[in-house]
Order: sequence, then structure tokens, then C-alpha cells
Amino acid sequence: MAKPSAPPNWYLKIPPPIWTLAMLVAAYAMQRSFEWAAAVYVSSLPLAIALATAGIGLAVWGARLFAAVGTEIMPTSPANKLLVTDGPFRFTRNPMYLGIALTSLGIAFYMGTLPFFAVPVLVFLLCNGLFIPFEEAKMARQHGAQYTDYLRRVRRWI
Repeated sequence: MAKPSAPPNWYLKIPPPIWTLAMLVAAYAMQRSFEWAAAVYVSSLPLAIALATAGIGLAVWGARLFAAVGTEIMPTSPANKLLVTDGPFRFTRNPMYLGIALTSLGIAFYMGTLPFFAVPVLVFLLCNGLFIPFEEAKMARQHGAQYTDYLRRVRRWI
């Protein structure tokens, strides 16, 4: 019998898109409030559009696939009915997190200032250090050898 997991910490109950939005708002506030924050300016509209479009597309593709097969999208759900390995999950185990990171990088290239370039790094660290380990442990408990095989075949990010 699988050992029950501890309830998720408060910060895991806030979905990564909400964390990302909060970080983007903080970056905007910093850019407007501190002269040093706007001193570095690296902007590229074509790159911003490409990254944001790819990120949104990847995240939506993953979310729609979850919805189509009827499994849970919330990271802290007690269980996931299915192990999804089709669509973007053939190439990355975390297409929705990768999509959020790419979208925030696109926004950084649009805004062009240092605080905005910190956001995709922070999103990566948040997902890679907190959300993904929590979910991987849950999936390993629920899906056992099938999930272990999936871990061997597909990389965490890209």
C-alpha cells in the first residue's frame, strides 16, 4: 500500500500562473520605482512574440490534453487519474511549466528591463525546486513502474 503524502505547503496551493503573474507585477513595480531597474534595456519584439506565442501554445496544448483525458491539472490535487504521455508530454514532462517560463521570457524581451528578465529565472526555480519535485513524488507513488519508465524516456524540461 502506498504511503500517504503530507498535505502540500501553502505555497504549492497557489498555482504557478498566479505566482508568475505576481512576479510580473512586482517586476513592473520595480521598473517604475527604481532608476537602476530600467537602466539595462534589451528588447526584441519579434523574439518576444515568438517566445510568448510558443509558451502560450505549449501550455494550452498541455492543459487541453489534460482536460480531454479527464485528469487533474492542479499541482496539489490528491491524485491524478492518468499518466499523460502523449502530445507535448512526449518531449517534456512539464510542458505547462515550460510554457509559463517561455511566456515570461517573451514578456521580458518585450519589456526589456532587468526585473522582467529575473521573472523567467524565478519561474524556473519555483517550478523546478518546488512544484515539480512535489508532483514527481506524487506520480511515482500513484503510477509506480509506469512513471519510472516515463522518467527514463522523457526529460524534465527539454
